[in-house]
Amino acid sequence: MQLFPCPFCGPRDEAEFHYGGEAGNLRPDGREVPAGRWADYLHMRANPKGATREIWVHMTCGEFFAMERDTVTHKVAGSVSLGEAEQQP
Repeated sequence: MQLFPCPFCGPRDEAEFHYGGEAGNLRPDGREVPAGRWADYLHMRANPKGATREIWVHMTCGEFFAMERDTVTHKVAGSVSLGEAEQQP
């Protein structure tokens, strides 16, 4: 069992969370999006080895947040609400 830090509820069992995708994968804006750009948005991922920022949802409280973790060691560096994540560089 691994504990994930919900910024709203505190540390909780990983079974209470659902992965929402990599942070920074912004949906293309507008109707005239080329097929290649749309396909990249839907299917292409950075898939880094090591430190990464991801979007997660805590299914118990329903809040989305950004979590920084290492994909190799699974060590979690921290988590912040999406509002706070937008303010960070």
